[in-house]
Amino acid sequence: MEPSHVAAVERYRALLQVSESIASHRELADLFHSLAALLQRLVTFDFICLALPDLARNVVKLHVLASSVPTRIQPGAEMPMADNVRQLVWENQQPLVISHLEHDERFPYVSDMMRQDGVQSLCILPLTTAQRRVGAMAVGSVEASAYDAADLEFLRQVAAQVAVAVDNALNFQNAQIYQQELARERDRLRLLLEVNNALVSTLDLHNLLAAISSCLRRVMNHDYASLALYEPDARQLRLQALDFPQSKGLLQEEMVFPIEGTPSGEVVTTRQPLIVTGENLDRYKANVSRLYIAEGLKSGCIVPLVTANRVLGTLSLSSLRPGQFTQEDLDLLMRVANQVAIAIENALAYHQIAELKNKLAEEKLYLEEEIRTEYTFEEIVGESPALMRVLSQVETVAPTDSTVLVLGETGTGKEVIARAIHDHSPRSERTFVKVNCAAIPTGLLESELFGHEKGAFTGAIAQKMGRFELAHRGTLFLDEVGDIPLELQPKLLRVLQEKDFERLGSTRTQHVDVRVVAATNRDLAQMVEERLFRSDLYYRLNVFPIVVPPLRERSDDVPLLVRYFAQKHARRMDRHIETIPAEEMDALTRYYWPGNVRELENLIERAVILSRGPTLHVPLPDERNAGEAPAASPLTLEAAEREHILRTLRDTEWVIAGPGGAAARLGMKRTTLQSRMAKLGIARPGRPSASTPVP
Repeated sequence: MEPSHVAAVERYRALLQVSESIASHRELADLFHSLAALLQRLVTFDFICLALPDLARNVVKLHVLASSVPTRIQPGAEMPMADNVRQLVWENQQPLVISHLEHDERFPYVSDMMRQDGVQSLCILPLTTAQRRVGAMAVGSVEASAYDAADLEFLRQVAAQVAVAVDNALNFQNAQIYQQELARERDRLRLLLEVNNALVSTLDLHNLLAAISSCLRRVMNHDYASLALYEPDARQLRLQALDFPQSKGLLQEEMVFPIEGTPSGEVVTTRQPLIVTGENLDRYKANVSRLYIAEGLKSGCIVPLVTANRVLGTLSLSSLRPGQFTQEDLDLLMRVANQVAIAIENALAYHQIAELKNKLAEEKLYLEEEIRTEYTFEEIVGESPALMRVLSQVETVAPTDSTVLVLGETGTGKEVIARAIHDHSPRSERTFVKVNCAAIPTGLLESELFGHEKGAFTGAIAQKMGRFELAHRGTLFLDEVGDIPLELQPKLLRVLQEKDFERLGSTRTQHVDVRVVAATNRDLAQMVEERLFRSDLYYRLNVFPIVVPPLRERSDDVPLLVRYFAQKHARRMDRHIETIPAEEMDALTRYYWPGNVRELENLIERAVILSRGPTLHVPLPDERNAGEAPAASPLTLEAAEREHILRTLRDTEWVIAGPGGAAARLGMKRTTLQSRMAKLGIARPGRPSASTPVP
């Protein structure tokens, strides 16, 4: 066999060894070292390197496999692809042979670099597999024209094997990178799951931060973790929770610091995360920043805690080492912060609900045991000074047997006052009988009060006992006493003075021991003046007058009454009312309440019916009624009368006489009304009153 054939056989045997060696190397560094040793047996060269392109960055990385001459090319050196001989080989996918580098001017950058390393001839071959273009292989020699056609053909086969080897190594390298990324993403997802489990298991902010810090420490090294809550009214942050085992004690929980001049304040203001380094920390001038540095903290990352409604505060991690946190860490912390923000909002809501629940429990206890006044009047709710004066009068007059006249607007609770007088009198063990004089027809009122005999009038088919007899040794409550007709008033006066009467249709005198408590919302003194009420009966009833204030004059009692009526009707309807919104309570307190306590109770009863949950939702009264409230409540009966006449005159557009005039509405004669207007100084706008001097 000829020597050339022997050399060819040796070459191909060595090429087979290259192919076999490729399968045993997956790392690029190991592969390059093995290829260098094998290729020295196959090809004559003084310099051999691989050029692997990085298309994303448009550069070429050079890897020297072997060199017998000094070279300036460092492992992993980078050079731009533009105007590069390797780019030409890459694009054309054809080998390039340069026999005399000193005469080649096409590629000045490469030629100059190779000549400085002593290389005279160069052969560059593309590295290509069936799947992709891998790069290029360059073989150089210090001799000129070192490579002929046979060498080029063999080098093509070597390059094909090297391309497969490098492609496999690159694929393995990429697979490792992807595997590391997947492992990192798995760890981070596991972290988010652990954080989520920690969030749902605790509502205490200190325990919450400790759990979060413990989870994060397995992925992000840190020495300090804190949770600061934003207080918008004061424009400050409060260090609500702190996890800093190596603290010097300079930073402590409950410490407050301003928004201005602090990294956390900047995060709250911009709602953007921030990486803190020693360089940018110096620009924050607040005292807490100096304390941060004094604690030895050199780097950190801060993220905002944001919900759909507001910024709750910040979550911060810091380290005693500089440059500890990357953008990737910041992105992960932002994902954690999204969960933490929801948990904190829930925790804050839970604490608020717990406080309201405790407050409600205290109010309920107070409502059940002590909502009554200090006088322990069981059916009277309130503690305003106006009501206290009334109850003081009740306590004074109740032990006596004197007649009491309870005055006040409709719905103020005059019957409740009458019951309190009875309950605190020596007659409390006897019957409390009430009669609404306005609700009984005039023809039947005498029979209702004094009774009748069988056959006394048409329809009297049996004897009937009157209310005075029923109230013997007890108390009789005459409600709306101002509506008793004039013809019946003498008989009522007699029973009050003499304690005896005759039933309707009877001549036998009945003697009774009755205490009378009367009530009216009308001005009896005015009615006496207008001869609509007997003066002697008025004086007999007005022995001890008690004026019940309207609800607008005891607005402090509205919250107590609301809670009392809410519980009363809720129990009756088998409902469970726990809370009453503060804004609705404020609106009820400000309302004018023309219907007084009766209107309030009816409104709360309706609210209990409409409310489906534990919160009482009150259908607020018409605000137009509230707007009709006078600037100040009248302090005297005369002032109240003047205000009432003025309101009626305005409603009738100052028409006094006639069916729709003010006199008819007020139930008095035109002359009487005009007399009262003159006395009270009332005149139509634009006209001077009788008491006003005319200039």
